Amino acid sequence: MVDRLANSEANSKRIGVVEGCFGAAGQPLAIPGRVLIGEGVLTKLCRKKPKARQFFLFNDILVYGNIVIQKKKYNKQHIIPLESVTIDTVPDEGDLRNGWLIKTPTKSFAVYAATATEKSEWMNHIGKCVGDLLLKSGKAPTGEHAAVWVPDSEATVCMRCQKVKFTPVSRRHHCRKCGFVVCGPCSDKKYLLPSQSSKPVRVCEFCFVQLTSGSLSIRSDSITRSKFNSNMSDDDDEDDSSD
Repeated sequence: MVDRLANSEANSKRIGVVEGCFGAAGQPLAIPGRVLIGEGVLTKLCRKKPKARQFFLFNDILVYGNIVIQKKKYNKQHIIPLESVTIDTVPDEGDLRNGWLIKTPTKSFAVYAATATEKSEWMNHIGKCVGDLLLKSGKAPTGEHAAVWVPDSEATVCMRCQKVKFTPVSRRHHCRKCGFVVCGPCSDKKYLLPSQSSKPVRVCEFCFVQLTSGSLSIRSDSITRSKFNSNMSDDDDEDDSSD
């Protein structure tokens, strides 16, 4: 089915519409063999709060962006190669229902669909696209995933020392290894995590000791988390890329 659509006029027009919605600031999406599988609005768990984002699933990439005008204009385009994607379901919790994790070596986050059926369809289509790509390439599934960022609202005190209370003066920071919300003194170290950055990034004291002693691998999904395990974030908002 996908192979038949690859060179169809309808597929080319649909991809052209997506490119037009992102405008000149977006990356070109039309390449030989690429097929637009589906699209829709999903709620993405960002650092500050859940936000609606427009997602486009192609047979080789996942594209999403901020909604400026629904079905007409989007910005802040993100492109994720599906070969590097792993997905896992997220248990329902409060108002956050029908969610799953999208995990990659560079960033990982949770998204939520409007219904259980929609969630199932998204997960099935993403899983099939990833499986087909890996089968064609002969590559193994990605085993390394970026750190979970606990949303700011989930932590009123440092998750490491459990003493420092966060205020406008005492800022929140995120460990790039475990994703915990920590205070400045508990995260004054930096360590090179190659899958995330070419430069050393902020890590908490606990992770720094584990990493430098060799008792903790570079894999970002190796630390056990509590209820925060399902809460992921990235730099969709201007302040999400800060510490």
